[in-house]
Amino acid sequence: MQDIIKAVEKKQLTDRNLDYSPGDTINVSFKIREGDKERLQQFQGVVIQTNGTGVGSTVTVRKVSSAGVYVEKVFPAHSPLIADVKLVKRGLVRRAKLYYLRGRTGKATRIKEKK
Repeated sequence: MQDIIKAVEKKQLTDRNLDYSPGDTINVSFKIREGDKERLQQFQGVVIQTNGTGVGSTVTVRKVSSAGVYVEKVFPAHSPLIADVKLVKRGLVRRAKLYYLRGRTGKATRIKEKK
């Protein structure tokens, strides 16, 4: 039974570049379906956490939208609705989960860039 599950999961895996880690700023392009039309929407923010392995892996991205409201979105890493993931900049952090950013706003949310 395990072999069958692994075979099905292997078919679902994408060959997308998943070269990001917590603290990095990424730009996720995902497909939005509105009626019979389809468009790409950008979501650029800091990776708060990565979770899981294989097909079920997810990435949580946090960004500041208009009016200073912070928005977090969880993306399935191997979803067919994700068109592209671009790395904008690498962050220098010492934690795997950056939940402490949720309590901060403005300049306190800045992360140093890895050189």
